[in-house]
Amino acid sequence: MCRLVARCGIATIGRMDSILQSRILQRPSRFSYLMGLYGANYWQLTRLFGPRTLEIGSYRSCGNVGLPLRIDILERHPFTTELRLSYEMLDELTGQPDPSAHMRLFSDARVAEVTACYFGSRLEDVLGRSAPAATVFKHRLQMNSFLAKWLDFLEQSGHSRFGLEALT
Repeated sequence: MCRLVARCGIATIGRMDSILQSRILQRPSRFSYLMGLYGANYWQLTRLFGPRTLEIGSYRSCGNVGLPLRIDILERHPFTTELRLSYEMLDELTGQPDPSAHMRLFSDARVAEVTACYFGSRLEDVLGRSAPAATVFKHRLQMNSFLAKWLDFLEQSGHSRFGLEALT
């Protein structure tokens, strides 16, 4: 049997095995992880609140924990929806909703990207205009990880599209 393997040139299978094993053992890159987070956030937001079906305006979800959530649909374009999620609590220093997350949903790519986590805190405001790419990437990863955990909490707290009421 061993002679047959050597004659048929199957000795290269050992080399291919090691290549396949190294691919299996590799973890996804941080960029891949971030893109996966964008996709997971999109589907969780869509399942929870259906933001693509909501008109521009403000909505409230009371859930079953007693922390009312406010959803503001800010802008709508053919493939993009901009929205803000926040509790109806205000920060003592700024007077703005805290926590809050501003995000864009891209329906063609099926991803949701957090653009800011506090009122008026765009990436340039937080990191400066000439921040290194690694710093910007780390900040995006933190904001989108925060959103993923928050969406999990909101789902467990009973918030859903079926409990939304429009605010006037």
